[in-house]
Amino acid sequence: MAEHQYTYARFWKCALQVNPHSYNAGFRGQDHGLDAKAYAESLRDVCLEEGIQVVGLADHSNVADAEIVRKILVDAKIVVFPGFEVATTEKVHWVCLFPEDTSEQQLERYLGSLGLIDPEDGVRPSKYGGEDLLRVVCDELGGFVYAAHIIDDKGVLRQKCNHLWKDPLLRAGQIKGTINDLPQEYKPIALNQNLDYKRDHPVALINAKDIAKPEDLRDPRASTFIKMTRPCFASFLMAFKDPESRIRLVDQMKEHFYSRIESLHIEGGYFDGLSADVSGHLNTVIGGRGTGKTTLIECLRYALDVPHKGEDAIKQGDQIVKENLGNAGGRVILKLYSAANQMKPYTVIRRYGEPPRVIDEQGNESSLHPGVDLLPGIEIYGQNEIYELARSPGALTRVLDRFLPESVEQQSRLDSARRKLRDNSERLAKAKEQKDEVEARIAQLPKLEEQVRQFKEQGLEEKLKQVPLLEKERQLAP
Repeated sequence: MAEHQYTYARFWKCALQVNPHSYNAGFRGQDHGLDAKAYAESLRDVCLEEGIQVVGLADHSNVADAEIVRKILVDAKIVVFPGFEVATTEKVHWVCLFPEDTSEQQLERYLGSLGLIDPEDGVRPSKYGGEDLLRVVCDELGGFVYAAHIIDDKGVLRQKCNHLWKDPLLRAGQIKGTINDLPQEYKPIALNQNLDYKRDHPVALINAKDIAKPEDLRDPRASTFIKMTRPCFASFLMAFKDPESRIRLVDQMKEHFYSRIESLHIEGGYFDGLSADVSGHLNTVIGGRGTGKTTLIECLRYALDVPHKGEDAIKQGDQIVKENLGNAGGRVILKLYSAANQMKPYTVIRRYGEPPRVIDEQGNESSLHPGVDLLPGIEIYGQNEIYELARSPGALTRVLDRFLPESVEQQSRLDSARRKLRDNSERLAKAKEQKDEVEARIAQLPKLEEQVRQFKEQGLEEKLKQVPLLEKERQLAP
């Protein structure tokens, strides 16, 4: 992989239990029909097709057959952590991985130090118990150990070895699927909720699969996603110190849609020629005093046309941008994705002294505003502006207001609005009932008009005129 691609941390797909050519026949009694070279090449091809960039190569107490696989994978720019799977005196299985530059001879010496000197011994237990194995591999040999198939046969939880599960040197345990798929007897342990297995820091749960043939790599349960900048053993170890943010099972890698800046490019001024790819997650600008941290933030703000919130910050920000872009006629180019616009990509270009230009993915100029329409709600604060706002109670309150609970006044207004909505709803319901009644009466009108017509044709109208006279005459009669 090219050097320029290692610019920010991202999740790398890792298959951490890949076996060499002889495993399928030696431990499963099956023949995949490939010789050693064809097997290694097929592993490489599937890794490339499935996007697997890191491989843990670990046969059972044996490293003799792994070198051809390692060479072919490394030639394809796939990072390989060599190692082996061993059993300890508790009959628990462990996978031990080592730095990518660990030679076959070193691995054989490591196996020898564990009392496993004959490849034919297979999974015969080491002379060490689990605690000693963790200490030797992690502390003395600089390796990494994870507990294999923790809830299955020879798994640390199936064997009820809570003292091994609680060992702080154990950082990871392999499960076959999702956390929700775990049996109820093991799920609380995995989630660090069982007091008998309680740890200061939970064990990271990973997906891995005993790869017996190349096609096994296509199983989603064969890989785990690990967040690293450069995929190397040092970064790998670091990730397991913060598994909550850096380790993901395949079902946890659902795509989330949120706005993000993809890259920043500056032409002219102090940062002339600067190009930076930006992570879709947390980014940190680190540098000593005077190295340009504030200048970079102000250039970003200027491109997006986001106003300052502090009075002094306005003057200072304008001065910084003028000195670093204005004198050189510089410009800032941002590439971003806008969640407010269906995650469409846009390019924002702003030259000093000109309004920002927004270019859509077809190359057409857009009327959308970068800070208001593309990234609505974005907030940008420089270090000095934060200091200024912190000294101003009013400004600080405005900044923090969105984090505060709703005020009594706001709650009162909401309650009033809800009451009015209920009243309106009741009035609308009554009006609908009245409307139905009126419509029913109107529907009878043609029938009534026809009856009136018939009465007229029969002369009833003239006869009915005499009714009041007859009634009056009846009342006057003695």
